[in-house]
Amino acid sequence: MSRHALVTGVSSGIGAAIADQLLAQGWQVTGFSRTLVKKDHPAFTSVSVDLFDASLLKQALAALPKVNALVHAAGMMAAAPLGDLDEEQSARLWYLHVQVAQIMANALQPQMSQGDRILLIGSRTSRGAANRSQYVSTKAAMVGMARSWAAELAPQGITVNVIAPGATETPMLLQPGRASSPPKLPPMGRYIKPEEVAALAGFVLSPAADAITGQELVICGGASL
Repeated sequence: MSRHALVTGVSSGIGAAIADQLLAQGWQVTGFSRTLVKKDHPAFTSVSVDLFDASLLKQALAALPKVNALVHAAGMMAAAPLGDLDEEQSARLWYLHVQVAQIMANALQPQMSQGDRILLIGSRTSRGAANRSQYVSTKAAMVGMARSWAAELAPQGITVNVIAPGATETPMLLQPGRASSPPKLPPMGRYIKPEEVAALAGFVLSPAADAITGQELVICGGASL
């Protein structure tokens, strides 16, 4: 019986790369995204769901077969300096990064067992970044939430971790609305590739990573040095 992963944000970027990585490792993958995603792979199922609609999200979760790994990769970026923060934007960021993770983990964890995984995609800016306080605060909260869940679930052999990439070559890197905080090239001279984040995710979700839990695993090309 192959293991089953739920991955959010599979339409592009890191979520798409993680779905491909897991399929290559022999996982069954269900992808949640607003738009249906076509992948020429028999082990992939695309589910169209608006993550901002809690009742629809809960319905989609209830319809799933047992999930062995929850990977929350869906995300959005907003950048603005203090004095110019938009409350509605803050609420959307919090909802997508923290509340959606909470709804999904709360629904799926009771069926999880020894060796199962929860993995959240955070950001290496979780310790602070000028002009990004709205985004950063949600990614910092994600780490505290993951560590709390990890402490609860360690006795059951279920791990909870955050992978925190630096600036990654994804559509989000170039999206409008971040003019006040453009991405910085890491010291290694190029952006992180989504496939590099996915390779780390593949390891964290594997049996070899049974002893890794409650960690924020940074992959940043030297940006945090």
